[in-house]
Amino acid sequence: MQIIPGSVYPLGPSAYHSEDGSVAGVNFAVASAHAKNVQLVLFDVQGEELSTLNLFFNEEEGVWHGAVPNLPQKDILYGVKVSGDGGWETPFRWDSQRVLLDPWAPYVVGRSRFGMRDEFERFVSPDGSRFLGTYCLEEDEFDWGDDYDRPNIPENDLIIMELAVRSFTASPTSGLDEEKRGTFAGVAEKVDHLVDLGINAVELLPVFEYDELEFQRHKNPRDHMTNIWGYSHLSFLAPMSRFGSQTSDNRAADSIAAAREFKEMVKTLHSRGIEVIVDVVYNHTAESDDADPYLLSWRGIDALEYYQQIPGGHPALVNLSGCGNTVNVNGRRGKELVIESLVRWVEEYHVDGFRFDLASCLCRDSQGNAMDDPPLIREIAKHPVLSKVKLIAEPWDLGMYQVGSFPAHGKWSEWNGKYRDDVRRFIKGDEGMKPALATRLSGSEDLYGSSGRKPYNSINFVIAHDGFTLADLVSYNDKHNDANGENNMDGTNDNFSWNCGVEGPAHNQPHIQDLRYKQMKNIHVALMMSQGTPMILSGDEYGQTRHGNNNWYGHDNEMTQFDWNQLKENEGWYRFYKSLIHFRRTCPLLGKTDFLTGNCITWHEDRWHDPDSKFLAFTLHDRDQEYGMVVAGAELLTPISHLQETTWKVAMVV
Repeated sequence: MQIIPGSVYPLGPSAYHSEDGSVAGVNFAVASAHAKNVQLVLFDVQGEELSTLNLFFNEEEGVWHGAVPNLPQKDILYGVKVSGDGGWETPFRWDSQRVLLDPWAPYVVGRSRFGMRDEFERFVSPDGSRFLGTYCLEEDEFDWGDDYDRPNIPENDLIIMELAVRSFTASPTSGLDEEKRGTFAGVAEKVDHLVDLGINAVELLPVFEYDELEFQRHKNPRDHMTNIWGYSHLSFLAPMSRFGSQTSDNRAADSIAAAREFKEMVKTLHSRGIEVIVDVVYNHTAESDDADPYLLSWRGIDALEYYQQIPGGHPALVNLSGCGNTVNVNGRRGKELVIESLVRWVEEYHVDGFRFDLASCLCRDSQGNAMDDPPLIREIAKHPVLSKVKLIAEPWDLGMYQVGSFPAHGKWSEWNGKYRDDVRRFIKGDEGMKPALATRLSGSEDLYGSSGRKPYNSINFVIAHDGFTLADLVSYNDKHNDANGENNMDGTNDNFSWNCGVEGPAHNQPHIQDLRYKQMKNIHVALMMSQGTPMILSGDEYGQTRHGNNNWYGHDNEMTQFDWNQLKENEGWYRFYKSLIHFRRTCPLLGKTDFLTGNCITWHEDRWHDPDSKFLAFTLHDRDQEYGMVVAGAELLTPISHLQETTWKVAMVV
């Protein structure tokens, strides 16, 4: 094959045109300012090498580029080999023999089936697996439909469910055909359940391409685990290919089909009034650290450009993610890639927003120092496309806790970790928590009022993926993560949970079971009756247990999979759970766009500073409407005779 200089931009693969404007091949451009040589390696759809070609270097832009005349516009796989000066004593991690994934590849090809190795990936321990890029430059435009429109739900009306694509339908109890279980298509098939439940937004755990078998590269305490969460990207642009249902001999076509199925899922959810928020992990990648390196893409292409590093240090990588590395998202190429990724997911895949994992990592410079006004965060908030979608920060990392102080630019919402902790502590019966609970139920004005934000910028949650389920929160005092292989050392210890008297299952102890049921009701009532945006976790609607494991990322089995039979077996709880969600959606006094004033709420309380008081009641007012609420802590039998006399419409008393 022949290669000619082609174009420096756009990065990644693009159609190459001849002088008369006709398509004449494919152009490739790879950013690596510090490399000394970059080779383009082309493969057929089965992964057999076709040719290796030297790219041309544009020193001013730091881009290696070249066009391959007459190369097909689809059904080609590719990677790059990169070499440079210096060894591991430098900031770089060159390996001229390793075929690397282009960060700007629009699709990624790896093993065919989730969790099942095959010959294509050419796995070698401890180096890992091969992942290649592919493209389709003559793809037909996806048909979103003539009557299609995005839901465009106001932020104050959102009710979010956190959902793992793999776990949601992987179980045979889903009733789906085997090829659809654990896929984007599987989520679409279950849209009726989401509508019945009453939520109007799903927050999908990561759906970018990742290696679910990364823990199995070599013998280690976690080598029995399969990553079902996906917080370990190896691409920011490509949908997870193994969340697609199509498998064939054409690996390129299968990856592109997975992307199409993602669009079909979004289209289906949108048609039923449900928005799609994607959990994105720009804080770190799957490439780990120097102690356990996994050279896949960025590190071998230009580690200094793409990763935060300690000057002169060894190991050089900054690790504020807890996963071995931290991406340099405020550097030129890192920021450019993140912005392009986000815009692509909005414009190409029609997602409605993003939840940014460990977003405080995105507020740091190339050496890991905190920045007062990080360029990436500002640019996202001001971007003509991105400023119009939901932006949710998980406002902490290993070195910063920014709940209430994330640089929001009047736009960003936050996972409110203080809401979670204060509600848990009050419900379990900790002393002196009543004032804090009242503040959280009112929308956390102490956190968001001074920055010009609104109550809905507080994403209220008590349960999330990284922690106990709702049932486990009232059944375990301590985590039980032995199945993870790390001697129960992983997962948080600060659970603020209470087992109601017995650790774990309470067989033949109806008084314990009844108490737990009441506590679950209290938590759900508090969440649904709070000002702010509520978020729940898939599986809590039927009372799913993970047997006390609060860090279940690596178990692709019955512990984590949604058990569809349980919806009927726990029908009473499901009915209560969804009824409260539907009530919130129809109650005009919840989901306020402004913080409550004295005219909006009456607190039926005269024991604010009594540490033993674990009972709270209030009435919300709006013209001729009033709704009352009672929340009780561990003292569930507290009498309500001390409430002030008033005319109430009681929403729920637990």
